[in-house]
Amino acid sequence: MNQLNFFKELINQGNVEEAIQAIDTFLPQATHEEKEQAYYLQGNAYCKLSDWQRAMNSYQQAIDLNPDSPACQAREMLSDILSFYNKDMYNQ
Repeated sequence: MNQLNFFKELINQGNVEEAIQAIDTFLPQATHEEKEQAYYLQGNAYCKLSDWQRAMNSYQQAIDLNPDSPACQAREMLSDILSFYNKDMYNQ
């Protein structure tokens, strides 16, 4: 779990790309629970980069591992935000 806190800290400090690379390296050896949390953090990192598609994919991978993951709420909120923005584009 210490590794996951390190990823979270990297994201919070703005070292988002470094966090994504570290998570990608970590995932192959992670336990089931660690993978779910790592994908959730990866989704958060992609959100900070405004990479919505990759964020949604990361959240979905976390949800696939644990349907009760906080990624469910994050994915739903992101989906709502994107739907709002897309509808707003039609009003311009």
